[in-house]
This record gives sequence, structure tokens and C-alpha cells, in this order.
Amino acid sequence: METTPARARTHQPCAACRMLRRRCDVNCILAPYFPGDEPEEFAGVHKVFGASNVIKMIQMVEERSREDAAKALVYEAKARMRDPVYGSAGTIFQLQKTVQQLKAQLESTNARALELQQQKDQMLSIFS
Repeated sequence: METTPARARTHQPCAACRMLRRRCDVNCILAPYFPGDEPEEFAGVHKVFGASNVIKMIQMVEERSREDAAKALVYEAKARMRDPVYGSAGTIFQLQKTVQQLKAQLESTNARALELQQQKDQMLSIFS
């Protein structure tokens, strides 16, 4: 029987290296942002952007902002899979349209409430 080495391997391969079937070392630029236990996140990003483009985009961002950049890539990849043409811009447009409709509805409701308040005041003045 083979014995395990005294120093066990502590670095687990990231989702990117697992998917790309390459060796993941401690200097892997994607490892902090795509952990091995969340393979679906990298799979979507890889499908939409490609691994080499993801690496380039992560490298272009300052180190302190890379986690946010990776999260944005995951979000945009998911949006692009739902809507390949507009991606997250389509979602933003729809949300803005909904906000405009709700503002108009609120203005209408406020105007109606004011109208009813005036009618109430008028009725009270008649009966007082």
C-alpha cells in the first residue's frame, strides 16, 4: 500500500484550470476568482468570452478591482446567455422602462389622491 506524503497538496485546482484541463499552480491568475467548487461560473464566462480573453481582461484591471471585474464578467456572461444580443444592457433597459412606468403610475395615483382629498374637503365644508 502506498503512503500519503507528509506534506499534502493544499492548493486545489480552480474551475478554470479544471475545465481547461491544465495544471493550476499557486500563481494562477484565475484561481482567486473562480474556485474549483463553482465550475458553472467559469463555464459561462468561458463560453461567452473565452478563457484567454478572460485572463487578459482580469490582467488589465488593477489587482484591488479584479474580484469585482470577475463578478461583472460572470454577471454579463449569464445575461448574454439569456439575451445574446443585448446582454445586461437589455436587462437595464427593461428595468429603466419599468421605473418610468411606475413613476407615471405613482404620479397618477398621487393626482387622484389629491383630487379625492379636495372632494372630501369640499363635502365637509358643505355639511359644516
